[in-house]
Amino acid sequence: MTGTLNKVMLIGHTGDDVKMHYFEGGGSIGRFPLATNEVYTNRTSGERVNNTEWHNVVVRNKAAEICEKYLKKGDKVYIEGRIKTRKWTDDKGMERYSTEIQCTEFTFLTPKGESNGGNYNSQNASNSQNTQNNSNYPGNSANNNANSNSGYSGNNNNFASQPFNGNDEEEDDLPF
Repeated sequence: MTGTLNKVMLIGHTGDDVKMHYFEGGGSIGRFPLATNEVYTNRTSGERVNNTEWHNVVVRNKAAEICEKYLKKGDKVYIEGRIKTRKWTDDKGMERYSTEIQCTEFTFLTPKGESNGGNYNSQNASNSQNTQNNSNYPGNSANNNANSNSGYSGNNNNFASQPFNGNDEEEDDLPF
């Protein structure tokens, strides 16, 4: 086989709010931990076992800003991306390694009214440029290539189900 593949798909709950880092050139990175659970029954003891795996997720630029705004601790999210291992030196001069998920696509799965974060007032959206009576809450979407490349097609009554392509090079129709 000549080709290789580095692809990760996760559904889990955030362990903290998104922590943002901004750069001089205008770029930004958002980081947050994501917990996935594995539940099974031990065959010998019959005991139910629950294992939690933690993943360090990294989101960039506009996608990071959207995650920061709408994704809160405890929210359920679908993440798609690739594994990246970084090598760095700590304060004591020791070489350390960090394995991260470089997020390329995401979909918020927590319904907007159930998010642990602040309440978003969808009435503000109806008074703005949005004339499609959308909820203006991208809380259930961010990269589902099944619909469009723009991140918002305007033909669905629930903005949350629209994709965000994560490509900062393109102009988008996001109402914020």
